[in-house]
Amino acid sequence: MTERRKDRPWLMRTYAGHSTAEASNELYRRNLAKGQTGLSVAFDLPTQTGYDPDHILARGEVGRVGVPVAHLGDMRRLFQDIPLEQMNTSMTINATAMWLLAMYQVVAEEQGADITRLSGTTQNDIVKEYLSRGTHVFPPGPSLRLTTDMITYTVNRIPKWNPINICSYHLQEAGATPVQEISYAMSTAIAVLDAVFASGQIPEDRKGDVVARISFFVNAGVRFVEEMCKMRAFGRIWDQVTRERYGIENPKQRRFRYGVQVNSLGLTEAQPENNVQRIVLEMLAVTLSKDARARAVQLPAWNEALGLPRPWDQQWSLRIQQVLAHESDLLEYEDIFAGSHVIEAKVASLVTECLAEIERIERMGGAMAAVESGYLKSQLVSSHAERRARIEAGDEKIIGVNCYESTEPNPLTADLDTAIMTVDPANEARVVAALHTWRDNRDEGRAQECLSALKKAAAGTENLMAATLECVRAGVTTGEWAWALRDVFGEFRAPTGVSSAPVAVAAESGTPLAAVREKVARTAEELGSGKLRLLVGKPGLDGHSNGAEQIAVRARDAGFEVVYQGIRLTPEQIVSAAVAEDVHCVGLSILSGSHAELVPDVLTRLRATGADDMPVIVGGIIPSADAVALKAAGVAAVFTPKDFGITEIIGRIVDEIRKANHLDPLEVPA
Repeated sequence: MTERRKDRPWLMRTYAGHSTAEASNELYRRNLAKGQTGLSVAFDLPTQTGYDPDHILARGEVGRVGVPVAHLGDMRRLFQDIPLEQMNTSMTINATAMWLLAMYQVVAEEQGADITRLSGTTQNDIVKEYLSRGTHVFPPGPSLRLTTDMITYTVNRIPKWNPINICSYHLQEAGATPVQEISYAMSTAIAVLDAVFASGQIPEDRKGDVVARISFFVNAGVRFVEEMCKMRAFGRIWDQVTRERYGIENPKQRRFRYGVQVNSLGLTEAQPENNVQRIVLEMLAVTLSKDARARAVQLPAWNEALGLPRPWDQQWSLRIQQVLAHESDLLEYEDIFAGSHVIEAKVASLVTECLAEIERIERMGGAMAAVESGYLKSQLVSSHAERRARIEAGDEKIIGVNCYESTEPNPLTADLDTAIMTVDPANEARVVAALHTWRDNRDEGRAQECLSALKKAAAGTENLMAATLECVRAGVTTGEWAWALRDVFGEFRAPTGVSSAPVAVAAESGTPLAAVREKVARTAEELGSGKLRLLVGKPGLDGHSNGAEQIAVRARDAGFEVVYQGIRLTPEQIVSAAVAEDVHCVGLSILSGSHAELVPDVLTRLRATGADDMPVIVGGIIPSADAVALKAAGVAAVFTPKDFGITEIIGRIVDEIRKANHLDPLEVPA
């Protein structure tokens, strides 16, 4: 019997980076030694949003959700002893993607690499940042120009590089249905390709080379049959769009190329061991079907809803992939779903619905116009609200959260404070000191000349990559590069989608929301104010605003007047707004881990204004020890992912307002 030839496995990655370039480099080399076949770099929020570590908005965020890379020296240390010519590196970077790619190229040149042989990916999809992840900096027009310049540069100079990873992953995290996920990603791809071909930087006979370098980054949820069908539909629509709209004849250039991170949204803090089987199911959705198999897979860790995973947790996720690829017989067969009438019917249905939604967005003027009008964001907020309502009603079951909640003691989380990794609070000061040393030792005149040349190029029409590379070589910092472009392009505050989101939860008599509405109305009456006012604030650089938006929408539906100004605010701005709007409660949402630094600052500033009767509540991924510390500092209540009942949270906010104003507890029967 002849042995079947196995297909080559997908690229196996873990999304990693923290604290410093040196610590992350050590982590990368360890992971590669364990059999990881590609790198996936997580940058910290200041690096992603164009701030240096010493900027006021960077406080508490440095090195927390990724590695800080403020200049060429950091990039050198990040990839020390890792030969970039032989590596496939994915960089999750968007608004500052051009800057990070330029630094990567210069480090590769310093290693003696042939840059035409560099392979990897820059995420570089700004549309989903406006909609879900919140690391945008510039307005849509200039952002699209940066993307266009990068694509044309890499196609001509670094031909194996994927200059954009059109990223529907975060759309699903923000509540997107499969139809929305496909449609919004495809509309983004169309906007990008239209802009690239309109730029005049690509000759007609090289259009296929551009299309061949467009990759996608998707999310795979736990409904794994639907998710697999989604990937097949994605591939069919991409083939149709590239053939019909752009005239690409070569089927290899039209191939739908995607990497995947399976769903973190569905990972639970309650019974977190269940996350392992969720991760496995989600991985199967993007690997079982040969005709729609991912090119690269990275899996989250079982404890991501608790905090920052440890190296051992990441190793566990890598081993999940290795068992499937090397122990099972999956890679020995052709597509095992070919000919399934069930799969075919679902795929055909998705394709039809998606093409209709893509056409609707086209009629609005395309993806960029649909961002600026707020259409895409309001659709996502609405879908997410509907999903949350289904979970709260028990219609969408989540094991350990809204059903089968009884559990044996969990040995994995017996000591919660050691079940996750923590970043040394002193790390930030060391990174800032190193930044100042870098600035002191560079040729200041050359750095300023290069920044002036960058601004001049930005004010004109030339490709910005050349000026950016010169800035890298001159020792310019991440913040300086971004501020030079802010001076020319301006900044952009994306629509929040809150005011236009429809009511998702009924408030008929006898429902939980009706009871909370009654509590809100009676409390407002007792306080002598027309309405209770809640400020929802996102301090620091964490742009994951889904939770904050859902609280804001439900509080609105419960009768609150909600003040929500979006993401990226300093504690000072939040306190100023709270005092100016004379709110009854301040709700802070932080998922990046910077709560220990930023929340006490808000409390101190509030007390300094004399607003002692204004309770502060906090929500986010907050370890138990931190929750205790925040309450000791004066926080009225702390909510984490296990508190999934949003209506119940709004009711507890009313209770805290009553307590702070010395009103008797109010029980309103549901």
